[in-house]
Amino acid sequence: MTYQSPVLNSALNGLARVVGSPITRILSLIALCAAYIQGPLTKIFDFNGALAEMEHFGLHPAAFFAVAVIVFELTASSMVVLGFLRWAGALALAGFTLLATVIALRFWEMAPGMDRMMATNAFFEHIGLAGAFILIASSDLTKGAGK
Repeated sequence: MTYQSPVLNSALNGLARVVGSPITRILSLIALCAAYIQGPLTKIFDFNGALAEMEHFGLHPAAFFAVAVIVFELTASSMVVLGFLRWAGALALAGFTLLATVIALRFWEMAPGMDRMMATNAFFEHIGLAGAFILIASSDLTKGAGK
């Protein structure tokens, strides 16, 4: 048995209250989904840019894919933030993130240099983001929230 001081116990209890609070949870879920909220809003306000992005990645018809991505990202992120079938929204965003990462961040095809290093970092950041969504889904499913 290890000894913990009353000061440490008090600090840990306070930290647990802050980290475990409903406000921290909702802010964390919004932060996790921030790119999937900001991205479609940017596409809505600059639809020509959204079309150019779809064409850049070889997705045709570009208008269909742009609208589909907008609707998908807003719907799935809303599910995660609001808690409606959160596990399904989280798994959908994890799959989408992995697919988009492999399509958009093909660092292994790039020449050595700054662009490759930036793409490599972004690739692995996206892998981590997908992992976080899987953790959210796992948590909801194992605690019965998905049943």
